[in-house]
Amino acid sequence: MFDSYIIKGIGGFYYVKTGGKVVECRARGIFRKRRVTPVAGDIVRLETEGGAPVIAEILPRKNVFVRPPIANVDRFFIIASTTQPVPSTLVIDKLSAIAVDRGAQPVLLITKPDLCGPEALASCYAHAGFPVLTVNAAAGEGLEEVRALLPGCVSVFCGNSGVGKSTLLGALLPELALQTGEISQKLGRGRHTTREVTLYECGGGLVADTPGFASLEMERAAYIPKENLQFVFPEIARHFGECRFTGCAHIAEKGCAVRAALEAGEIDPTRYESYTALYNEAKEIKEWQTP
Repeated sequence: MFDSYIIKGIGGFYYVKTGGKVVECRARGIFRKRRVTPVAGDIVRLETEGGAPVIAEILPRKNVFVRPPIANVDRFFIIASTTQPVPSTLVIDKLSAIAVDRGAQPVLLITKPDLCGPEALASCYAHAGFPVLTVNAAAGEGLEEVRALLPGCVSVFCGNSGVGKSTLLGALLPELALQTGEISQKLGRGRHTTREVTLYECGGGLVADTPGFASLEMERAAYIPKENLQFVFPEIARHFGECRFTGCAHIAEKGCAVRAALEAGEIDPTRYESYTALYNEAKEIKEWQTP
């Protein structure tokens, strides 16, 4: 199903799965000159140079993420716990916006339903247009629903430290001894133990473990111009072209179809708050500051 692809890159070495085996290689210097960095998920062509395999070409990418550094992602699983740590809808919405902007499907996984009911968080995404699943990895609940989304896809699993990401991946990939770390009660978040993006074969697809996000700055992860933000919130995008004025920012304009949908309960208030926060954040970014 998958051609030669990078599993992991570390210290200038890349580990490529090809022909049923993993080979260690370096990348040709031409990539450095072009300021292109190979990343996990890249489909590559290998050649032999000086008796050793080298990455000679990176095939066209479907997408590429800066943080986490990974390419050709199909599904972006965003893990949030009901509590410990308390979920941030702004972080979830930033991640889902970046996923949609890059052509990947976001999927929200809500963990720790045994500690607090997931209904309040799940209700925020009733109109968001992407899957929302509740998972209790320790009890084996919700795992089959997650596995059903993996075949034929490159999937990223990400979320703040302490939400149970490593526990979930350990349940999906029981043969791997993933460290989970202990939860810090004082900080309310876990001690992250994963050091680099690594791809694993799982359920007919590829899944990636990624560094945790203690914080996420939009411009560092992936820049989305303010004019494009309306398209990465599916429930807002549905009303494109319905506003009274062309170029409506959906903030305070008269005759705004998005604000009308908000008042009608078709858009959750937390999602709209995230949209306005990201819009104002993007508005402050100067053109020369963009990637």
